[in-house]
Amino acid sequence: MTAEAMEAGPRKGSGADDDRPLRIALLTYKGNPFCGGQGVYVRHLSRELALLGHSVEVIGAQPYPVLDEGAGPGNPRLTELPSLDLYRSPDPFRTPKRDEYRDWVDALEVATMWTGGFPEPVTFSLRARRHLRARRGDFDVVHDNQTLGYGLLGDLGAPLVTTIHHPITVDRQLELDAAPDLKRRLSVRRWYAFTRMQKRVARRLPSVLTVSGTSRQEIIDHLGVRQDRIDVVHIGADTRLFSPDPAVPEVPGRIVTTSSADVPLKGLVHLVEALAKTRTEHPGAHLVVVGKRAEDGPVAQAIERYGLEDRVEFVKGITDAELVDLVRSAQVACVPSLYEGFSLPAAEAMATGAPLLATTGGAIPEVAGRDGETCLAVPPGDADALAAGLNRLLGDAELRARLGRAGRERVLRKFTWAQAAKGTAERYREAMSRSAATNPGRPAATATYSGSHR
Repeated sequence: MTAEAMEAGPRKGSGADDDRPLRIALLTYKGNPFCGGQGVYVRHLSRELALLGHSVEVIGAQPYPVLDEGAGPGNPRLTELPSLDLYRSPDPFRTPKRDEYRDWVDALEVATMWTGGFPEPVTFSLRARRHLRARRGDFDVVHDNQTLGYGLLGDLGAPLVTTIHHPITVDRQLELDAAPDLKRRLSVRRWYAFTRMQKRVARRLPSVLTVSGTSRQEIIDHLGVRQDRIDVVHIGADTRLFSPDPAVPEVPGRIVTTSSADVPLKGLVHLVEALAKTRTEHPGAHLVVVGKRAEDGPVAQAIERYGLEDRVEFVKGITDAELVDLVRSAQVACVPSLYEGFSLPAAEAMATGAPLLATTGGAIPEVAGRDGETCLAVPPGDADALAAGLNRLLGDAELRARLGRAGRERVLRKFTWAQAAKGTAERYREAMSRSAATNPGRPAATATYSGSHR
């Protein structure tokens, strides 16, 4: 049993009351555990569901998720449902060879990419429907991680549950707002055309689960889902992995953040500007970004404009252990996002005992807590406020220690994967009961809502 499980308290083997363990199909159209939240969600939720005694089969496309196999009697295992992997490194937007095409779904995937769209949600959903119908009777519940594709409507042989951190329409609007010209705006609109499908699908699902109260309201406002169909189950940090370690020394002036360089949602450009301001008081201040460096764009331009080439470092492809030690070594962990549906980076940083500076964008305050108690909180998109927070934390060791302790305590109390798995399993059983009552002769689709396209 994991340390997180022990911190959450004893668990019953069946996962909920005295009911039998469930056979769960957990779908993910992309599962990279090192970039974005989808792979993190699948990895940790599947492990904790298995520790509750459930049988968990993850059905996913590239990049395939990393699973903690052998975690429990339900032993999460991976079934590969491959796409054409059109965005893989080092040849993104590639054109497949003729012998790679298998059927009309592959042709649809390529045609959508060629015309500037993002095909994976719809094409994965079509492949998943075909796979699930061929295995009718193998699962008690199907849990979709964020796809919301047309293929998942109708009879899949078991009730459907869907998870998304927030409506992708939020990402779409932020990118449109940041677009410098008409050409870029048209490109953004085409790329996010799949959000029209996700709206239509979401409105047809009678039960929705999301990860925060903020996301719940966004689902109502952006997707038109009725509020009585939506429940909140918080996700969490892996507190076994993300934990304090006094043996890892603080690096003076080190600020750590997790961000894709030029995704406007993440607010990295404002943190770079704040770093330049902070260095007038703390010359040793420097930033380590867990993510890919963009060679051009607003962030690269800001780094060059402020002469910070040797004070901003990007790291990617590091191991879990290296990531945790990096966060432990920081004098400040920062989440500068303009919006988050939950913010795993905030919860993970707090779990290590690192002092957190975070914006109030989206659901971040639900995770980070009150300003001055468990974090320092500033308005989103405000470089001056970020700089003031950085100066305050870098100059006050006692404040850093107090916020670090309080942040860790908050995560243990409210945001662990063990708690998330228990709440999710309860929603599974509700979906199954509702399906049985509504359609006594056949399974029906229900849903949960909570992951994000990144």
